[in-house]
Amino acid sequence: MYVRVDAGELRALATRILARTGLPDGDAQVAADVLVSADMRGIESHGVSRLHSYYLERLRRGLINPLPKVRPVRRSGAVVVLDGDNGLGPVVAYRSMETCLELAREHGLALALTRSSNHFGIAAYYALMAAAEGMVGLCLTNTQPLVIPTFGRRRLLGTNPICLAVPAGRHPPFVLDMATSVVPIGRVEVHARRGRAVPRAWGADADGRPTSDPDRILRGGGLFPLGGTERTSGYKGYGLAAAVDLLAGVLSGSAYLDEVKGPGHPEPCGVGHLFGALRLDLLGDPEVLRDRVDRFIDRLHACPPQPGRKGVLVAGEKELLHERDALAHGVRVRREVLARLRAEEG
Repeated sequence: MYVRVDAGELRALATRILARTGLPDGDAQVAADVLVSADMRGIESHGVSRLHSYYLERLRRGLINPLPKVRPVRRSGAVVVLDGDNGLGPVVAYRSMETCLELAREHGLALALTRSSNHFGIAAYYALMAAAEGMVGLCLTNTQPLVIPTFGRRRLLGTNPICLAVPAGRHPPFVLDMATSVVPIGRVEVHARRGRAVPRAWGADADGRPTSDPDRILRGGGLFPLGGTERTSGYKGYGLAAAVDLLAGVLSGSAYLDEVKGPGHPEPCGVGHLFGALRLDLLGDPEVLRDRVDRFIDRLHACPPQPGRKGVLVAGEKELLHERDALAHGVRVRREVLARLRAEEG
């Protein structure tokens, strides 16, 4: 069952809990904002429900550095490689994108590759930092291995999300935030807890065979890449996941493939990220370009809908509707998650 909580109240609660682990107040506020933003956008799997399992436990066990010195290890013009010093993912990612934006203001276009980080929440948060300044924003990250490559039978790739945010004029930004797996692992876990079968297109057992049993996916099996099996072009999702890992993991100097550790592992995760920012004025008059983006969105909206559908949505609009609802009526949080957060605070 869900309850509604004021966004500011939820953000303040998460901030206080994180600050108790030794995070500076500013870093705790950033991390809390990233988590609450996920819940507000309807992405519960990356919201405050993950505060304990993804962040607090590892901070308390000394597996995440609460005082990271995020520093450049190599810079050439508008490209920088940063070391996250095993800091909390949202904090490292926020500082990395700040560095990327600083370079983009100077050069017009910038890339920041970050090594030695942790799970950073939703990718859209960082791409939207660029869009808020009228820039195109890009964010990629690798994750713990959950996905089986096409024709394989062992988890090697993460869900490895991609996010692109493009500012518009009359419309909100176009925000594509997608994993490169068929579904997130959390959706399989929900079905397992409820004793329900999953579609066979979601994942495979330990032998790499499609299965409808969520326990077989979770115990020895894995998720399929976006597209599913080879018959349904799953090799495209596999290729996308591998490309993200090459950029965010291999080229950043971070861990990659099954070197990346999950939140339950007793070693640093070694997650790698890539951030990009592009000033519109490099491409032409920003107002003209924003208008072109608006007209692009208008034409998608004008597409005749299927029977029973209200209309065509554009990437980011569903999340924006969730956000507006959360601002008006409070953030939807599971009752047991809120109770645990309040118990954490004491």
